[in-house]
Amino acid sequence: MTQVPVDRRRARGDESRRAVLAHAVDTATVDGLDGLTIGRLADASGHSKSGIATLFGSKEQLQLAVVAAAREIFVERVVESARTRSPRGLVRVCTLLADWLAYSRDRVFRGGCFFAAASVEFDAKPGVIRDAVVKASSEWEDYLTVSIEYAMAQRELPLLDDARQLTFELVSFLEAANTRSLLHGSAEPYVRAEAAVRARLLSFGGDAELIATIGALSPPR
Repeated sequence: MTQVPVDRRRARGDESRRAVLAHAVDTATVDGLDGLTIGRLADASGHSKSGIATLFGSKEQLQLAVVAAAREIFVERVVESARTRSPRGLVRVCTLLADWLAYSRDRVFRGGCFFAAASVEFDAKPGVIRDAVVKASSEWEDYLTVSIEYAMAQRELPLLDDARQLTFELVSFLEAANTRSLLHGSAEPYVRAEAAVRARLLSFGGDAELIATIGALSPPR
């Protein structure tokens, strides 16, 4: 069998791009996407300005690449993690919520949830960056809604009649925990968010033992 030759220059470029993006995503959660510049990123990552410009072309392309990279990490840590560890239904809904809280609490990014930060930064700034943030955020909320709808169809939330409304409430609890934890330097908001999430699911007739699994955090500091 003929071996395909490896393009070492391209491989090095891909590796450099991944390294720069990893640094950029983390930085953007603290300094904001608008705070990312090729010059600042070059200084912080140890790459040259010309090298980063070659990898991304422009600030806007850099920002779009950062949003895409953040989405991949989020999907891996929350969505795919829940898919591989839980069957469809209420158990997956609970796993998704627990994994989101862990993703924020464990500081996958220094500034907490990337999309919570980017949504605030770009909510009043029309353009392709906001469009990319909206698309990624909507994908997450749509998936959570579909998961809730499946639980409804299985009569695991027998008193619920509006999955989209519940998604809105649950996401609000999650994002409030993320913001308040960062602001106050405390894990207590995650404990309170867990209590709020459990209460909403229980109010719709969910299984108490299963819902109690959203609660594996240590006591508040």
